[in-house]
Order: sequence, then C-alpha cells, then structure tokens
Amino acid sequence: MNHYYPMHHHYMPHHGGHMQQPLPVTLVDPCVVDALKANVGNYVVLETTRGGIDGCIADVKPDHVVLDARGKKFLVRICEIVWIMPK
Repeated sequence: MNHYYPMHHHYMPHHGGHMQQPLPVTLVDPCVVDALKANVGNYVVLETTRGGIDGCIADVKPDHVVLDARGKKFLVRICEIVWIMPK
C-alpha cells in the first residue's frame, strides 16, 4: 500500500546521479471518489474543511467533485471533504 503525504514533493534519482523535477503528491481517497460517483445526479450535503455545502452531484473527477448548488456550479476538492450525506 502506498502512503501519500499532502504538500510534499518526492525526488526520484535519475540515471547518472542527477535529480529529476519534484513530483507533486495529492491526498485523494479512492473510496470517497467511489461514493461520490455512486451519487452522481443525487442531492447530497458535503461537509468540507471550510464548511458545509449542499447540492446535486453533477460530475466526479479524480481530484474534485462538481456540485450544482441552486444553479451555481462549485468545484470541491475531494481532499477537502470531511463527510458526505446523501439526502
């Protein structure tokens, strides 16, 4: 199992001893992505690190969810979601 640490860069040695460019690592839980995908088209409440938002899940990408909240589209980073409550 791989461990991911947000906001860190990993350096991979290159043949010849030179260092390659840092690779950004993001923290995304595949189980949360699956739960969001199972609720596309459904009304949900998302609690994020910045507060709650409710709306209909319009789309799910590997790193964010598109939430339609009363006609306005919000892109919520999955790593910021604390919990999901289907309604």
